[in-house]
Amino acid sequence: MKASLHTMSFGLNTILGHRGAATCFAVIMVIAALVSVPVNAAPVVVRAPEGPTHGFLLVRSLGGELIGQGEMTQVVNDGDLVESRLVFRFKDGSLHDETVAFSQQRVFTMISYRLVQRGPSFPDQIDVAIDRSTAEYTVRSQVGAQGKEGVLSGQVDLPKDVYNGMLITVSKNLEEGADETVSVLEFTPTPQVVNVQLHALDEQPVQIGEVASRAMHYVFKPQIGMIRELLGKATGKLPAQFHYDCWIKVDATPRFVKFEGPLQLMGQIVRIELVSSQLPAETEEKKISSK
Repeated sequence: MKASLHTMSFGLNTILGHRGAATCFAVIMVIAALVSVPVNAAPVVVRAPEGPTHGFLLVRSLGGELIGQGEMTQVVNDGDLVESRLVFRFKDGSLHDETVAFSQQRVFTMISYRLVQRGPSFPDQIDVAIDRSTAEYTVRSQVGAQGKEGVLSGQVDLPKDVYNGMLITVSKNLEEGADETVSVLEFTPTPQVVNVQLHALDEQPVQIGEVASRAMHYVFKPQIGMIRELLGKATGKLPAQFHYDCWIKVDATPRFVKFEGPLQLMGQIVRIELVSSQLPAETEEKKISSK
């Protein structure tokens, strides 16, 4: 799998949950405006261009229970436009369907993005779409299965370094051991630009089959301001562990290894890993005997 998981606008997309729009959120946002000012960062330079990809993933609880499976497809169209789609289907019937289109001409630029999350695995049922060419966004959100659906649309100026659905992609293109700060849009439900620090924590050994290699452990840290974070945790609007972990194989062709974190802000923390296809043992035996 050459290119890998694009999630985590959090997802990552994960910070796209709209529960922050609860009663106390207006107060938090006023305070946060004083302590957390978005930084206009430069877009990430392309060092490892993305190509056509078709890969499969497993979704597990932190206890190791298999709770879902994923499939990622990626194509490169004329004009170097990359279209990537990541779909997770859970045993409880929940769906995470995320599509991002981006250009990679010298720097990465997100062109369009859509995220659908529905089912009992997600506290909020959401359908979010953003288009850079028109600056238009649409948010459909519903709290729980029985809540009333709200629809919001409008226009928003997208920073050059906004990377919803691309945090892992851009992390694969950082200089080894280097930190970077980029942006994502969170919806509360109106869009707000949030900075995310991609922090290279340390390098760890990783075993891929029988081959020993190295993986860089990145921590994705949303920069929302200390006061807003403390208030959010105190009121139950933010999880106690407000960051996301990702491991990327570091060599000439960086690869995604593992991700740990929620797919929605207040959702279950999950572990996502690559899975390789295998022929059934009977098929292998017939193949050997026919030689």
